[in-house]
Amino acid sequence: MQKFKYFILVLVLGLTSCVEEQNFDQFDDLEIIPTIEASILYVESPESVINDANGAIWYIQTFNFDAFNESFFADNVLDGVMTYELENTTSKELEIVFEYLDEAGNVLDTEFFSLDPGPASIIRRETTYGTPTGRSLDIIRNTSAVRVSASNLGDTTSVSSLPDPMVVFRSSGKFRLQLK
Repeated sequence: MQKFKYFILVLVLGLTSCVEEQNFDQFDDLEIIPTIEASILYVESPESVINDANGAIWYIQTFNFDAFNESFFADNVLDGVMTYELENTTSKELEIVFEYLDEAGNVLDTEFFSLDPGPASIIRRETTYGTPTGRSLDIIRNTSAVRVSASNLGDTTSVSSLPDPMVVFRSSGKFRLQLK
């Protein structure tokens, strides 16, 4: 009989206690938006390479870069920022062009940099994509290659008095992805 009274007490307490209604649809409202950041390109060149080049263009290279147009990234990217950093410690005035290319080699977007002879401060530029004030996200989604070219606007004989004179170009990307 004691067990029966215990059972009735638990049953009454269970029926009269406050229980919040469970919402099992909360998963549908969940948003997962991580930010990923990665280095894109790093190029450095000593002044001797610039002096040894024939003609004004001393560097041109196209890099295969399919990371942006991979379906997972292209389908889920919301927006992002490309960051460029350039440093010139050579005695040369330089121009550097960074181009985004589609699969057919068409130029989708261009970043142009003019660098004064060293010693110079680091030039840092951020370009946004996918925001109301930024460039079209389709540029990033359709990029299949990146081309970098550099021109010497100075002479080919002078040498900077700084130790190890060189030009350094770095780029990185930081993007937000909608996973759910």
